[in-house]
Amino acid sequence: MAVSSVTSNAGTAALQSSSTATDPSERFLKLLVAQMQNQDPLNPMDNAQVTSQMAQIQTVTGIDKLNTTVAGLNSQFVQMQALQGASLVGRDVIVPGNLMDIDNGVGQGGFELTSAADSVKVEILSASGQVVDTLDLGAQSAGLHSFDWAAGSATNDTGLRFRVTSRLGSVNTTATALMRDSVSAVSTTGTGFSLELSRGGSVGYTDVKAFN
Repeated sequence: MAVSSVTSNAGTAALQSSSTATDPSERFLKLLVAQMQNQDPLNPMDNAQVTSQMAQIQTVTGIDKLNTTVAGLNSQFVQMQALQGASLVGRDVIVPGNLMDIDNGVGQGGFELTSAADSVKVEILSASGQVVDTLDLGAQSAGLHSFDWAAGSATNDTGLRFRVTSRLGSVNTTATALMRDSVSAVSTTGTGFSLELSRGGSVGYTDVKAFN
């Protein structure tokens, strides 16, 4: 009974000590030492078991160092992205959105088709959502497309938007509205960076379809 009590206390102390260690390899080593100190004298660990345990320590240490290295590389990559993104300030980008871009009486917009369509229609909408004009663009291939619209006296402050619909035969196909906007600032997050647009708010860098 006395031997059992000492063994239990020693194992508990080792476990408590290992729980306070921050290095995974250090925790592993303390547990291995405790295991060897409290092994059954009639059935001790053989050399193969000890070697296996030590190999596991090396593996844990290597994984821990690899995780630290990857985290550092990821941080550097995000910083490099942010530096590259800073060069976009003041430039125009094409992003998902349906705000008309009007300049000198000409409104422009775009769309992306995931598949070919034999009928594409663009509806110009007022700020309140009323249809003010319709453009029939006919058949279009899959990919990125743009269109022009005679805006008259309208400006960007008018708040005009547009809606794109596409069909292939009698089936509706997917059409994503695209708008042009200018980059006013760049903001970083833990995993990447976002572009702050003059009119469209914040968008992820990966959402950008094209640069002007």
